[in-house]
Amino acid sequence: MTPLASYHVCYFGLLAERRGLAEERLQHPATTPAELYDSLSAEHPLGLSSRDVRVVVNDEFVPWTHPLQDGDRIAMLPPMSGG
Repeated sequence: MTPLASYHVCYFGLLAERRGLAEERLQHPATTPAELYDSLSAEHPLGLSSRDVRVVVNDEFVPWTHPLQDGDRIAMLPPMSGG
């Protein structure tokens, strides 16, 4: 069994609306942002493909395959609109 890591996940825009909160701390076995996002999307109606979302780990844009570490801060950024 994969050990659980502690993550601080921040949601923005449409993702925050659909998740019903802007941030949460959670224990999860995911080792990449892609695994985490897919799991969260299966649990909650986020409604966006990871192709449409940018991911930031510890204040740096990273690919979805970036290895996560215990204690990472992960931000999920959907497409933005406005004027």
